Amino acid sequence: MVTTGLLIRMQAQEGKEAEVVRFLGDVIPIVEAEPDTTALFAVQFGPSEFGVINAFPDEKGLQAHVAGHAGGALSEQAAQLFAAPPTIEPLRILASKLPA
Repeated sequence: MVTTGLLIRMQAQEGKEAEVVRFLGDVIPIVEAEPDTTALFAVQFGPSEFGVINAFPDEKGLQAHVAGHAGGALSEQAAQLFAAPPTIEPLRILASKLPA
């Protein structure tokens, strides 16, 4: 069961939308190596607004993700890809359906 998550919103710099899409795809192999990252969804809210939704079984899994390579990759690329620093919002997951 997952109980906690993150919603990360990012506004791409003008003309960098394709690079943001590529960056979000490149994060998947990094997150696959995190046993407590139960789910990750890279999403697009509008022409230049993107996001990532992560789910974890508990706060420990969330903290491991933030301290891991995916968080570092986001920090490293932020100035080159995004118009402003990404916003990170914690989520409390009330219900979920995950593959068995």
